[in-house]
Amino acid sequence: MSHTAHIRSHRKPRRSASKVAMRAGVAGGVLSTLAVAGASGSANAAEPVTQTLELPTLTADLGAQVAESAQATQQAAANYQLQAERDAAAAQAAKEAKADLAEAKKKAAAKKKAEQEAARQAAAERASRSAERATLSASVSASASTSTSTSTSPSTSTATGSAAAVIAFAKAQVGDAYVSGGTGPNSWDCSGLMQAAFKQVGVDLPRVSQDQSTAGTPVSLSNLQPGDILYWGSAGSAYHVAVYVGGGEFVGAQNPSTGVVERSLDYDPPTGAVRVL
Repeated sequence: MSHTAHIRSHRKPRRSASKVAMRAGVAGGVLSTLAVAGASGSANAAEPVTQTLELPTLTADLGAQVAESAQATQQAAANYQLQAERDAAAAQAAKEAKADLAEAKKKAAAKKKAEQEAARQAAAERASRSAERATLSASVSASASTSTSTSTSPSTSTATGSAAAVIAFAKAQVGDAYVSGGTGPNSWDCSGLMQAAFKQVGVDLPRVSQDQSTAGTPVSLSNLQPGDILYWGSAGSAYHVAVYVGGGEFVGAQNPSTGVVERSLDYDPPTGAVRVL
């Protein structure tokens, strides 16, 4: 036996095909596991990237919400300010309206007081005129009675006394209003006043000035006597009449602006005159 017969060969023994295949399978399995793990790791590593990409979108939405909230807050503040201004304006308007109402009430009260005072004065004037007329009627009756009993010429004495009564009545109406067609007791036209004045002594004159201008005996303006009827215009077509009261004066219902007045003949010279007393 050789001394080397027990020395093992340095050559590596050949691996069997089955072992090689098994090892290859194991290696493949390990690689597959590593590949899956790698893929899983890659997937896990990708998740933060996905979240990072979504973050700007969330941040933009939040910014829009904040901006919208700020705008709503500003709008609410503007609405509050507008409402406050409206409330202040309404309060000022109410204050002014209250002041205007108080002023209107004050003026209405003053006007009412003035109207009441004017009515009182008018009533007092009417009462005074009524008293004057009553006194005048009594005076006319007494004068006529005295003239009839003492005069040797009744017609002349009655005419004089009647003229005085006519004049007194006409003067008592001075200040009354002129109203076309007026026949008293507080408003007259020219012929209405003449008719009422002469009626006091029983003389019935025609109603209109045209007829009154021819109702008596024509007399010259240079020979006038108290109680004569003056007329303006032509006899029979006169447009105005009045009574001569003596002293160059006459009394008549002139026009709406003056009413019943006493004026000088120079103020409005008449055209002619007639005598009925």
